[in-house]
Amino acid sequence: MAVLKHLFAPIMIGGMEVKNRLVMPPMGINFGVDEDGFVTDQLKEYFVARAKGGTGMMIVGGAAVHPTGLDLPRLPRIWADEHIPAFREITSAVRQYDGKFGIQLLHGGRQCYHGKGVAPSPLPAQGVVKGMPRELTKPEIGEMVEAFGDSARRSEEAGFDFVEIHGAHGYLVTEFLALNSNKRTDEYGGSFENRIRFLLEVVRNIKNKTSPDFPLGIRINGDDYIKDGWVIDDAKRIAPILEKEGAAYLHITAGIYGSYPPGISIPSMYAKHGVFIHLAAEIKKVVSIPVIGVGRIKNPELADRLIKEGIVDMVSMGRAHLADPELADKAKAGNLADIRPCLGCCLGCVDNVFQLEAATCVMNPEVNREYLFKGQKKVVTPKKILVIGAGPSGLAVARIAAIRGHNVLICEEKGYVGGMLRLASIPPGRSEFMDFIDYYQREMDKLRVEIRLNVRIDDELVHSIEPNVVVLATGSLPEMPQIEGLFDTDMNIHTVVEVLKEEVCLGDRVIILGGNQMGLETADFLAEKGKEVVVLHRDGHFATEMAANDRVFLIERLKRPNVRRYKGVSIKKFLPQGVVFHVKDEEIMLDAFEDIVLSDGMKSIRNLAGLFKGNGLEVHIIGDAKNPRGLLESQSEADELGRSL
Repeated sequence: MAVLKHLFAPIMIGGMEVKNRLVMPPMGINFGVDEDGFVTDQLKEYFVARAKGGTGMMIVGGAAVHPTGLDLPRLPRIWADEHIPAFREITSAVRQYDGKFGIQLLHGGRQCYHGKGVAPSPLPAQGVVKGMPRELTKPEIGEMVEAFGDSARRSEEAGFDFVEIHGAHGYLVTEFLALNSNKRTDEYGGSFENRIRFLLEVVRNIKNKTSPDFPLGIRINGDDYIKDGWVIDDAKRIAPILEKEGAAYLHITAGIYGSYPPGISIPSMYAKHGVFIHLAAEIKKVVSIPVIGVGRIKNPELADRLIKEGIVDMVSMGRAHLADPELADKAKAGNLADIRPCLGCCLGCVDNVFQLEAATCVMNPEVNREYLFKGQKKVVTPKKILVIGAGPSGLAVARIAAIRGHNVLICEEKGYVGGMLRLASIPPGRSEFMDFIDYYQREMDKLRVEIRLNVRIDDELVHSIEPNVVVLATGSLPEMPQIEGLFDTDMNIHTVVEVLKEEVCLGDRVIILGGNQMGLETADFLAEKGKEVVVLHRDGHFATEMAANDRVFLIERLKRPNVRRYKGVSIKKFLPQGVVFHVKDEEIMLDAFEDIVLSDGMKSIRNLAGLFKGNGLEVHIIGDAKNPRGLLESQSEADELGRSL
């Protein structure tokens, strides 16, 4: 049993005692706000679930302080007194669990999705958000300063324990701080002292409008990771000034839209754990107030070590709290194996929000639905459920059905658990997919769900089990593309499955047909082995199944001399050792290649469906067996089915 005594030691934030060093940081989740802009029970139950889980400090993600600063459509609003009562309901519900609950004050600046952004200077955002912002006048700057202060006063009246200024990630405060976004020639632009003026005025306004002992934290970037952006020396210079002005803590993060490497501001599976901790460590050298570190920290043992070694005082674990609301209590009890791990896939938590949808989680489809499942009870009459297939959807439906009290058996024709996800964990940087498989294997053991491997699925087996319900989760396999001449070439033809399983021996020069996620990841896999790889993709965009900020990490990895990628490809003919294709108006010939790898899509495996026709059994088909899709969709479907059985 792990003893995480440093992570679970109390700490003082100003005059506020926090029971442990674990922080659920502010995250844009795009749900829990009604059409009129008021927070709802959906948001309340989302936070209550995590407060119950024992986290020391939680922060509502980005409440807009002014109508021009509304970053997302479903962002909480705190710009008017009428918003106070709804927030008070949430703070009252959270308070009983003894954690400290704060709210982050945000103005989105030029990075707002509403298309009417304002900024220090009329310069477009560096990425993601389109459109030209309007330059703020000096009276409007004063209005924004007052808006932050008034919003802090409302936050205190609503029952929050503290507030945090969002001064990071390229939003309005950051735009004043950085040279590349602030081209003003008045007292708010130019010198370092002028560029920090807006933030200092905001801090002073908040301090003037709230109680003397009401803690104020500030989230700032340690590095914008972009040309002429804010850097660590700037952050180290402002940190003691903010402490002197009354900041109770500093929350150190990094990146903006448009940072390099792309997507670094919300690091994916490809980024190392604790990717921004070195920045927080630098800030801690120059201040005496608590410093919070963040950056893809999913392991409580790492969090404990960072505090033990004095690198940071507290640790933010954002997406990890989406994956498991009970993270803190499980870690404190030493039950680390019971924690649902964040994969870093960015599908539900990041990509959904960028598409202006509600956040959710591959590992935890309950995210945004906590209010629907409150008080859900076990079934009165358990059923015997046979799940055929031990891939991701089969494991997920088995888990939730067993939790609800059903008797569940999984039968798998192959000799391993995890299905295609096990193969997905093989390419470079994708090993954390095994965390999914290992977690579900442990859950099956804990719930006493039997898994039978290498099983022949036939009438005899079904009759011997006598299930009430059958769930077909048999997955999918690579589809054979219908391209004239493909099977007449002298090149060796393989599927991505065969390649990743290393069932075949490839030559030094390989063509991959298909630039979907598996195609690109296989290209990365082969390129690391020194192969020359050419990816030919018929569609106009690569790997659309991946979250955007995960995909850009992979694309960056493939920018190496031994990999070429073509999209919008039209194949004209196959040669004995190559292929002729068109891209736009250009004809390109590849020759002297030895192997072709097929990654042009997947097709469902449903051959067992006929076993159950006419026998009166309740049969459900889920996951890729129903329709090949991404992991997020299959997990959501499995969760819903498990709850309905």
